[in-house]
Formats: sequence, C-alpha cells, structure tokens
Amino acid sequence: MQQIVSSLYESNTFILEKNNEILIIDAGATADEVKKYVGDKKVVGVLLTHGHFDHAYYVSDYIKEFKTKAYASEFAKEYLSEHKKNYSNDAGLNMDLKDFKDFVFLKGSGEIQIGDFIVEYGQLGGHSKSDMFFKIDNFLFVGDVIIGRGIGRVDLYGGSKAEMLKSLKILANAQYETMCCGHGENRTKGAQDKVISTYIKFLSR
Repeated sequence: MQQIVSSLYESNTFILEKNNEILIIDAGATADEVKKYVGDKKVVGVLLTHGHFDHAYYVSDYIKEFKTKAYASEFAKEYLSEHKKNYSNDAGLNMDLKDFKDFVFLKGSGEIQIGDFIVEYGQLGGHSKSDMFFKIDNFLFVGDVIIGRGIGRVDLYGGSKAEMLKSLKILANAQYETMCCGHGENRTKGAQDKVISTYIKFLSR
C-alpha cells in the first residue's frame, strides 16, 4: 500500500495494488501525484470515505484521467455538490460537483467486488452524514471518524456526538490489522482499540 499526504490539510490518499490493478481510497492528492504510483496499471475504482473536500477534491480528475468510477455513501452527493457543506469554500476552492454519472452511491452495509478487490463497506457517522468505512484485506479505512489517537470533529455540518458514539461501537467490533485514517499515521488494531474504548467511555457520559 502507498500513502500520499496531500497539500489539502495533509489528508491521506491511499493506493492499493492487486494483480496489476489499482484501487484508490480518497482523492485529496492531485492526479499527477497518484499517476506516479499507478504507472500503466489499471485503476478499477476510487473509494471516498466521506464528502469533505480535502478527501474528495480531485475525484473528478481521477475519474477522467484513469477512466474509472467513484464509490461513496448515498449521503455523499449532498456534500460533494455544495461547497459550504464540503468546506472547500474555507480554502477558496468552491467544489460544487454537478456530474455524478460515474459515481456509485452505496447504501447501508455490504460487500462489493471492484476488479480483483473484495471491499466490505458500511455507513458510519459522527464527523459527517457521509462517513463510511471500507475494509480491504486486513486494512480498515475510516476517513476522519478516527484520526490517529483521537476522533474527528463532530461540530461540522451533519456531525453528531450520538452518531460518533454509534460509529465507535461499530469500529470497536471490527476485525482488521491496520487502521488507515484520513489524516496522520496508520495504527494497529491493538493501538486503536484503546483509543476507541477511551472515547466510547467519554461520549457515553
């Protein structure tokens, strides 16, 4: 797995490779940055952990450059199409996507095959209404629900302490080896279980 730290609030873009195919998680890095790792391999999809601009700004570029599709929560369209909800206006970028013909919006939880990748997915919440997790092999991608040793902000549009608590309980029961967050370093399940337990207790008060 390759991890690119973008210039958009230092968000992470992840690149997974299997059988000469590429799956990209989040779209904060420029297409040119991603191309360095893609080479002549086939990009079979782009997964968005949520709809905030620092994780989705270049998704349309990826779709066009790599001739692929994007996968996101059914609630992500609202964020991607309104700059005040995806917060791109704070950076003077004003991301307001209009064309969603190459998007696949996922409902609930389940499993999907994208190329040779088997992706387990589920809706989360707390940081935004569009939060999702994606489990691929032993990697669990959680966006900004958890960031390193902390949790994501709950005071943004669609954020909720109650929904964050529900998400943490879901992640507490998840099976994985490495958790990949929207910002910062990847951490082991043992390390993140302690973080999750601490915040479950804090939010349950």
